[in-house]
Amino acid sequence: MALVAKYWMRLVAGGGGGAAAVPPLFLHRLSAVRPYHPAVYEVKVGIPEFLKAVGKGAEAHIAKLEAEIGDLQKLLVTRTLRLKKLGIPCKHRKLILEYTHKYRLGLWRPRAGSPKQSA
Repeated sequence: MALVAKYWMRLVAGGGGGAAAVPPLFLHRLSAVRPYHPAVYEVKVGIPEFLKAVGKGAEAHIAKLEAEIGDLQKLLVTRTLRLKKLGIPCKHRKLILEYTHKYRLGLWRPRAGSPKQSA
């Protein structure tokens, strides 16, 4: 670990001439940081696309959520008590709230043609 820190500090400090400062052992890790093929994401995300991408049975509540909540922005700020009053089971509430939190933080987005949608 100390070896990695040493080379990292060298690289950040700019000493050692750029790529030559990184030992050959770590070059494969630097190239693996970016994926070769960018993920294809949904351009317009609504409640149906969002719940289909979540999967695991949450898509059964599309009609109910669209009628009561309306759009995705309102779903992103909806709390568990409101979902409970709509009659959504605990397992699906937890999934919806987990993925809305990830979506708000920018850690997750529904993909176009994701495996969860086709399964």
